[in-house]
Amino acid sequence: MVQQSAAMPGKTTGNIYRYYILFVMMLTYMFNITDRMVMSILIEDIKADFVLTDTQIGLLAGTAFTLFYVLLGIPAGRLADRTNRKKMVSIAVSLWSLMTALCGVATGFWTLFLARLGVGVGEAGGNPPAISILTNYFQSHELSRAMGIFSVGAVLGPVIGFVAGGLLAEAYGWRWTFIILGLPGVLLGLLIYLTVREPDRSQFSNAGEETKATTQEPFATTMTSLWKNRIFIRVALANALAVTASYAFAIWLAPILIRNFEIPVSQVGIYLGIVWIAGGVPGMIIGGFVTDKLALRNPKWRAWYCAIVVLIALPLLCLCLLTDNLVLALILYAIGYGVHSSTQGPAIAMMQSSVSPTERGTASSIASLSATFLGYFIGPAVAGAISDSLAPDHGTLSLNYAVIGITILSLTLAILAYLYAARAVPEKPLQKA
Repeated sequence: MVQQSAAMPGKTTGNIYRYYILFVMMLTYMFNITDRMVMSILIEDIKADFVLTDTQIGLLAGTAFTLFYVLLGIPAGRLADRTNRKKMVSIAVSLWSLMTALCGVATGFWTLFLARLGVGVGEAGGNPPAISILTNYFQSHELSRAMGIFSVGAVLGPVIGFVAGGLLAEAYGWRWTFIILGLPGVLLGLLIYLTVREPDRSQFSNAGEETKATTQEPFATTMTSLWKNRIFIRVALANALAVTASYAFAIWLAPILIRNFEIPVSQVGIYLGIVWIAGGVPGMIIGGFVTDKLALRNPKWRAWYCAIVVLIALPLLCLCLLTDNLVLALILYAIGYGVHSSTQGPAIAMMQSSVSPTERGTASSIASLSATFLGYFIGPAVAGAISDSLAPDHGTLSLNYAVIGITILSLTLAILAYLYAARAVPEKPLQKA
């Protein structure tokens, strides 16, 4: 029987509160993605205003954001394993929101680059403590669904970024769009600080751990433990490869639609907002619930499920960039994205349930760092460079081909990595409390 903490409401008396915590952490993820992704809908306006190339845009949209994110990700995860996590989330969301607002006063490429660096600094400290908190509010057999609901923030974030960003950009310009969408995150940071209670780290810890795990191991010991953890390493790699394609679409799909179909930015924002909700919200939630059920029979199903749905998503995502019909392109993307996004709940659950309580923040930061490095630091700049090189021969379709190439490579490797990860997952069924 897991010991209850005074700071942690019991399963029966605190059920509403723990779902409130889940909702608030989902909102932080939503603001996290909104503030990093609003850049996508503003790309064409910024490119015209500052006279930039696709390569420079790729650096702004991805590399600038991830530079300090990569450097600070693991230290932030370590901090999440030893300090008050709710305070850390509160500070992080306030910081990246302020830096997003500052993007609106940039005077050129380099000032905007520096502001995007600041967004990455704040966001490096957001997800690791948020995910760590949730593992102490939800048990192992319900963790996939909790992480699936948490990951809905990754869907709603771009929806707000695309819809609100497109409408605001058309009405007030790209500068005010950054400011208006950035500042509300400061209020969310205050709400978290005032209402979220820090849970006991040993709450709902791994099977057989009945004592509090509050003493953090030395950094080298933790890193060695994670490196030897076959489940964590393999799933982290598979997840990073899978989300590389998602990030490529999230950053480049709006400019692709604008260039290929010559539609206004506000209209693109609405279209993509509808698509992300229609595909992403059910995908995130259903994937978590389905894999929690399957994992009660055999935990390997979490990895098998991810491999299967990524295989289904691959042709759909590629075909949506090859059609000259706007409606068909949106439908194919909605289905492909919805299927693909259903991997997030089980992937996070596999990683978090495979590590000890005092490794969760570090593990989460390493997983986020890996995904961000591939998906944001390398992916956007590479796609932009490929697009620039193909432009003389393929015109506006050059960006389509660049994203297709990245999608085929990353998702094929992700499928193989998930199948490899399944071999490390034990077959013993998960037990309900």
